[in-house]
Amino acid sequence: MAADRFEATYLIETPLDPAHVAEVLAGEQSCGTFTRVDGETDALRERARAVVESVELLDVAERPSLPNGWMQRRGLYDKPQRWQRARLRVSFPVANVGANLPTLAATVSGNLYDLGEVTGLRLEALKLPAAYRARFDRPAQGIAGTRALTGVHGRPLIGTIIKPNVGLSAEETGELVGRLCAAGVDFVKDDECCGDPDHAPLEQRIRAVMRRVRDHEQRTGKKVMVAFNISDETDAMRRHADLVQREGGSCVMVSLNWCGYSAVQTLRRHTPLAIHAHRNGYGALSRHPLLGFSFQAYQALWRLAGVDHMHVHGLQGKFSQTDDEVIESAHDCLAPLAEGLDDRVLPAFSNGQWAGTVPATWDAVRTDDLLFMAGGGILGHPDGAAAGVASIQQAWDAVQHGESLSDRAARSPDLRHALDFFGKKAG
Repeated sequence: MAADRFEATYLIETPLDPAHVAEVLAGEQSCGTFTRVDGETDALRERARAVVESVELLDVAERPSLPNGWMQRRGLYDKPQRWQRARLRVSFPVANVGANLPTLAATVSGNLYDLGEVTGLRLEALKLPAAYRARFDRPAQGIAGTRALTGVHGRPLIGTIIKPNVGLSAEETGELVGRLCAAGVDFVKDDECCGDPDHAPLEQRIRAVMRRVRDHEQRTGKKVMVAFNISDETDAMRRHADLVQREGGSCVMVSLNWCGYSAVQTLRRHTPLAIHAHRNGYGALSRHPLLGFSFQAYQALWRLAGVDHMHVHGLQGKFSQTDDEVIESAHDCLAPLAEGLDDRVLPAFSNGQWAGTVPATWDAVRTDDLLFMAGGGILGHPDGAAAGVASIQQAWDAVQHGESLSDRAARSPDLRHALDFFGKKAG
């Protein structure tokens, strides 16, 4: 790939010639429109136009995946059609965009989803030259920094989520976090639905929680990382992050899709705290196979904003993603965005996780560079949260040493009780 161009890969569906559609797409997202206009000289087009690098024909569908008023107006739905699917690779001049993340996102996606020539379009992948990637923000902490802040080495970080999701007062939240610290957890995060509620104002919650975290560190030497949900308008997020830092915290959480690229970039440049990137709402952008974003492209754009952790959901979990998609997402997070740069982020496994999903996770990724989060899998353990944490620790230790969970459970009651209790629910 040329140093002065970046590439995007698309999956499209169309009754038209895919090569023609590819040229329409390239023109629409660079210097062109539906007709040649005054000032669009050959020299300008040579300098600024996106280039179709390849067109790969795939399968043919019997019916269109998405409605399309443009095609209806032209009568294309009124007669039999071949709804051809194809993979396009298009390169864009770096100079068209510069180090401008919102414009980069608009260039590789933007109005493409409204093109009349397609009945499906999905941004599958984004590839950046190293020099261009280096112009954007990087993680402030990433994997190595998160390990240093928590003191966890040689195994995954084990985390949990505040449950109940909402409803606890600030002091009740602080007391729960104190119990979770005592239980041996490495990481605690707010739920995405709990930001700054009337019953537990964020400022009060930060102070109540961090008092327990500091007390636990003084007693044990272990500092638990807490990801406070500071999602808000930009100035408020900066104020919240400052308070977390003054109180001795090390992490904040942001709901990416609802705060936006610019707000997250501003936050990154404002604070050294780890940014735990929550992707809630990603399903609206991804669940249809011919619309939206693949995770590779999605996480690439957000990593340019400088986040440190990325949610990938969990194996055998409660959400709609297949295990293959979760595995691929984790590998995306653990791969550099460009050669020669270590800008990897920590994949955060969550949703329906417990000790019994550890083997599948280990078999899939074969690395301990991950955050394994369990809400009910810890707080719902029949013997309490401490036993829930211990059961997951025992499961990870077992798989890392090539031991089956059943063998380890024979001498580890916490794990045995988790398998008995949650295994019945999973079955």
